Formats: sequence, C-alpha cells, structure tokens
Amino acid sequence: MITDALPSSFRLSPEVADALASKQAVVALESTIVVHGLPAPQNLEVAAECEAEVRAAGAVPATIAVVRGEVRIGLSLDELAELADPSSNAAKLSARDIGIVLSRGGSGATTVAGTIALARRAGIAVMATGGLGGVHRGAATSFDESADLTTLSRTSMLVVSSGVKSILDVGATLERLDTLGVPVVGFQTTRFPGFYLRDAGFALDWSCDSPAAAAAAFDQHRAVSPTGMVLANPVPEGRELNQVAHDAALAEALAEAERLGATGKAVTPVILAAFARATTGVSVQVNRDLVVSNASVAAAVAVAMPA
Repeated sequence: MITDALPSSFRLSPEVADALASKQAVVALESTIVVHGLPAPQNLEVAAECEAEVRAAGAVPATIAVVRGEVRIGLSLDELAELADPSSNAAKLSARDIGIVLSRGGSGATTVAGTIALARRAGIAVMATGGLGGVHRGAATSFDESADLTTLSRTSMLVVSSGVKSILDVGATLERLDTLGVPVVGFQTTRFPGFYLRDAGFALDWSCDSPAAAAAAFDQHRAVSPTGMVLANPVPEGRELNQVAHDAALAEALAEAERLGATGKAVTPVILAAFARATTGVSVQVNRDLVVSNASVAAAVAVAMPA
C-alpha cells in the first residue's frame, strides 16, 4: 500500500514508512496491553522487549495508537509512556471508536480490533498480541462478544496470540470464529491455548510446525478469502500458570468482575488485576512471557511472508 494514499490523520514513523516502501517485514503491536493491561513498570519493559524481539528476527515493529488526534503507526517508547501515564486519560479504542476520537483530537490505546483495522489500512499484514478477545460467558443473554472476532472476519490480517483468556467461553469463541470464516491454526501445537495455560481443552484442526509454513498458509488463505487468520502460539513450555493456581484465580476473577458489574471493554483490566492479586504477581510474568514469545513468532512469520 502506498502510504501517500493514507488519510491525513495517519502518521507513520520514518522506520515503518521506509520498511513498507521497501517491502520489508513489519509487525503491528497493540498499545492497550501497555496502557490498560499490564502494571507499571512491567508494561513499558514488555513493550521494549517485544520491539527488540521483532527486530532480532529481522522485522520492523509498529506499535499503534492514537495520539492527540493522529493515528501513530510506530510509536516511540516516550510516546507509549505518555499514553500509559494515568493523567493522560487515554481511551481504550476498538475499531468502532477510532474515528470519533480522531475527530475530537483525543488519544487512546488500540485493542486487537483497533490495531488490525489501522495496521491493515497502512499495509501491514501481521500482528502480535497476548490473547484474542472472544465470546464472554453468558453471551447467550448478554450478547457480549469482543469486536476482535468480527473485525478479523473482514480484515486480512494474521494475528499471533496465545489463544483467548480462560475467563471467556472458549468453545463458543472457536465456534464463532468458524462461523465467521476465520481459520485458527496452532503453531507447533494441535491444542488451542488458553492464555495462561498451554491447553484450553480444545483440539485444533490445523497446525504449522514453522514460521515458513504459517506464512505460506496465510498467503494462500488471503488469496481466496477476505478474512484474517489466527495463529495460536502457546505460552512457552514450563512458563504456564500452575493449573490449581489458575483455577483458583479464575474463580476469584470472575467473582470480582460480577461484583463490579464489568462488561465489554472494562472486563479485561478487571480480570488481569484480579489474576495478579490471586497469584501474587505470577500471572503478570506469564503474561509477559507469552506476549514476548508471540512478538518473536509474528516477526519470524512476517519475514517468511512473500513481499
């Protein structure tokens, strides 16, 4: 995509602009995990680690957010720190929110849905995140479903994630992705990961053993379908949360979310904080490990993609 054709509200960093112009591999990174997900100072440390992993694999990182009425594709760590400062009141931006915030000259961190919508518009095809949003428990009556799913159904983007968080209805999420025509492919696994856990209890129809195989699969998929693809990469072996600790923390987190009446975009921050308290911070380290791993895998896949 020619960056000159982008809307005037888009601003690409020189590094990202040069990479896209020369058809180098670029990996999109979300900003809400830094601003609304992980606690300080781990949030900015993880952001730096993810960018370092992407560069180590030969790709260019492009962290995405909206800053003072501009779409920034390729934020500096200083810009991320500005957004992460509580005094900035940075909004949490899904794809539906971006235009409104731009029109008001506001700032916000992008979710998976927001990130892939902006990344694809800029000509980026691969993104790394921690966990994909999905169908919430009780969605049959609340209709609470992440916009990540529907945005993936209309955006040609490969998203590397460690499955979805166990607070969600994992089975319903996989069924919904199937209905939306979004393939879910395991990376060196035939089991769907559950964020803090390597196995959420569901088998996958497809898997890839290497970045090159994943790149080839997505390249062929996007030639015949307008939807995105999920590459499910489990947290590194030996780094997952203990099952007993996970189950206890999950029960506590669900109870906390219900007590606070959290719904939609407000659920994830509540859940992550509850997990961190229940596991005395161990879940934060697991989150950190899986996010950095996903950035590394996404970069390797992006490098293997045809120009």
